Amino acid sequence: MLAAEGKPGRIFVLRLEDGDLIPDCIEEFAAVKNIKVGLITIVGGVNKGRVVVGPESSSTESVEPVLREIGNQPHEIISSGIIIPDQNGKPIAHIHGALGRGEETVVGCLRNGVETWLMGEVIVQEVLGTDSVRIAKGKRALSYLEP
Repeated sequence: MLAAEGKPGRIFVLRLEDGDLIPDCIEEFAAVKNIKVGLITIVGGVNKGRVVVGPESSSTESVEPVLREIGNQPHEIISSGIIIPDQNGKPIAHIHGALGRGEETVVGCLRNGVETWLMGEVIVQEVLGTDSVRIAKGKRALSYLEP
């Protein structure tokens, strides 16, 4: 395990508007506010988009994501994530969430983007004192957290 120690910084309360794209709007907000590392919590509704629901296989040579379309119907969402910059300093949000409609629930990574339906409520808590970064390694479609 690798680890870094930080301390709480600023806390932001956001309301996402109908049509805002998650995670893009949160990454843009983090860039404007110069948030390097942070925690994200989201509750609300989403409408359209695709989530990553796992890798195609358990091979570690090439990780191909399985995408699940959530369709054009409102879903409830609860999610948690982190903000860590890439090697160029751009804030990257890694958010996983549970999206539900009726009896169906989909759990996955929001990296391909989902659209806010009506509104979303977000808390972003900044973490200070760490130089954590995301680094792309090898042929995989993943970037690794380097605390």
